[in-house]
Amino acid sequence: MLKRFFTGLILLLAVAVGVINSAAPAKTVLSSNEGVLRLHVIAASDSDEDQSAKLSVRDAILPLFEHAESYDDARAFLLSHGGEIQKTAEAVLREHGFDYGVQLSLGTETFPDRVYGDLLFPAGAYDALCVRLGPAEGHNWWCVLFPPLCIVSETGEKVDLDSVETESWILNLIRSLL
Repeated sequence: MLKRFFTGLILLLAVAVGVINSAAPAKTVLSSNEGVLRLHVIAASDSDEDQSAKLSVRDAILPLFEHAESYDDARAFLLSHGGEIQKTAEAVLREHGFDYGVQLSLGTETFPDRVYGDLLFPAGAYDALCVRLGPAEGHNWWCVLFPPLCIVSETGEKVDLDSVETESWILNLIRSLL
């Protein structure tokens, strides 16, 4: 009897979740990759130290693009200040005790689907500033540099959306019942 009750409850919750998800607002899909500049930082390795350095390099580079008001501004800044961007990244690496170099490139890279708020950036090829640290054999970090969608927290610090954790109370309820 109790088993049937819980089975019925789980089915009811599954239906409720389906109804809630179908009522969720639709995402706006980016219609073109034009006018989008992405930032892609690849760590030297997956060691904790190299991953930390990768995030510090990201944090040093992002403010350099704060005044870009258009894709063309961001691209022009990148092309005219590439040396400054590279020196900034190299200085961060030295602060972390690394002597490996930094390689910058501007080109087209393929990215997976990514949602920022209600805006879906579909998988595809985008213009990107790629920052390779050392041998660039570690995990990477990326965001949309322009329009500026590298998310910032309330304290002004950059937030890596991959590190944001969410929790479903419905899923937790179901797990507690099983």
